[in-house]
Amino acid sequence: MKKSIILILLVAFTQTGCKEDFLSLVPATALSSATFFTKQADFEQAVNAAYVPLRSIVNDRAWLLGEMHSDNTYYARNILFGATEQQEDLADFAVPTANGVTSNGHVLAQYRLDYQIISRSNQILSQIDDVDFDATIKANLKGQAQFLRAYAYFELVRYFGKVPLHLEPVTDRQGAALPLSDESAIYAQIISDATAAASGLLSKSAQEPGRVTSGAAKTLLANVHIVQKNWAEAASLLQQVVNSGEYSLMPNYADAFSDNSSNKNNSESVFEVQFLEGSAGLNGNFIYNFMPRPISPAELAPITGTSNPQPISGEGNNIPTPDIIAAYEDGDLRKDASIDYVTLGGSLRSNQVYPYIKKYAKHHSLHNNTGTNWPIYRYSEVLLFLAEALAEQGQTSEAANYLNQVRSRAGLANSTASDLKTAIYKERRVELAFENKRWFDLVRTDRAIDVITAYGNRIKANPLDYYYPDGAEARSNAFSNISLLYGLPADEAALSPHF
Repeated sequence: MKKSIILILLVAFTQTGCKEDFLSLVPATALSSATFFTKQADFEQAVNAAYVPLRSIVNDRAWLLGEMHSDNTYYARNILFGATEQQEDLADFAVPTANGVTSNGHVLAQYRLDYQIISRSNQILSQIDDVDFDATIKANLKGQAQFLRAYAYFELVRYFGKVPLHLEPVTDRQGAALPLSDESAIYAQIISDATAAASGLLSKSAQEPGRVTSGAAKTLLANVHIVQKNWAEAASLLQQVVNSGEYSLMPNYADAFSDNSSNKNNSESVFEVQFLEGSAGLNGNFIYNFMPRPISPAELAPITGTSNPQPISGEGNNIPTPDIIAAYEDGDLRKDASIDYVTLGGSLRSNQVYPYIKKYAKHHSLHNNTGTNWPIYRYSEVLLFLAEALAEQGQTSEAANYLNQVRSRAGLANSTASDLKTAIYKERRVELAFENKRWFDLVRTDRAIDVITAYGNRIKANPLDYYYPDGAEARSNAFSNISLLYGLPADEAALSPHF
């Protein structure tokens, strides 16, 4: 009986006079890109989704690949807990890499999160011009997607160098595996997207708080030009941001950073990733990721302010190094605002005092659940970028003016350094400490190999100074893979014939 019914239905279908190929029809009950994007609200929803991976990137990944993978922070071992090799490898510059690929799971997660942003942005950009709604609103939404795609590719090219350049939605397996594009092609696309975003986005005063703005796009574009040593182009863009009057330094350095539920997107914020404490799934917990361990509830409570602190075991991550602590000048107000200390009674080290990152340690209600935003770009970085771009062009007095604005807020006198560029590098290190800038700065200024080699030698010679348990030594493979780029993810290589 079933066979008869199926045969009748097949015959009936083949005998219909339908002009459209059945395979080209979109099921009326299916939600797809072909049926979803019909009005402004659909694109607003899609743009919101394109921001989402940023939370996982800054909460779980970027500090591992960009800060703990530098001489600013290190990995604190707890011998009562089995080693978490993947994080340890990042801190020790011992990421296993062969034939240009690595099995490190954090590298894989970062890669996939950036491509999530790109995929969602591509879907928006491929269809938004085909739907009619208010031109200003459309330009703003389109600009946000262009910024996010540019930012994701900027991360990828700095981490990996050559990567696949996807600019259209992937509709089949063949389209998912593209060849690796040269860095020049990727940078050209980043510049194209960021330039378009800067013209379409609203200014900060007109934009909904938390969304990217024209100032953020110009700052991103200037950052790209600085990496490529296009100093005049960078200076021009940064001067526009300064002259816009949309931004200013917060008088107190500690106030430059979001509280748990207030002081978000303040006058110094150029762009920050938004978090919200609570059960809606918009919360973060990066301050907990940064705690030295094992830490008891009594030791944690003064830091987090929660009424129900819980013990945290395991290994400690992103612990400020003696190197970054020594980098602050005497009297620098940023030091006490950025770093504090906690004594861990459960530590097996004879010295149970550990530094921790204070600038994000804002009191909140719920254990392991915070609403503190993460800064991507701050106005102080705009000033330091501008100082650097001007110094590279020999405009030293103008450069010093912008450098000294940042120093003045920190309680320091004007710089008297004879080497202004080196002074700017040092200022960036302490001003932007623990904001995932250090590794990228070392690479783009051609200092990474020398700085990290010397840093590794210090750790191997004095492991106790770097939070090793008493009597422990650095692993035999520590600092054996000091490379400027990460290997591409092995799991992705298994899906592509191109790497």
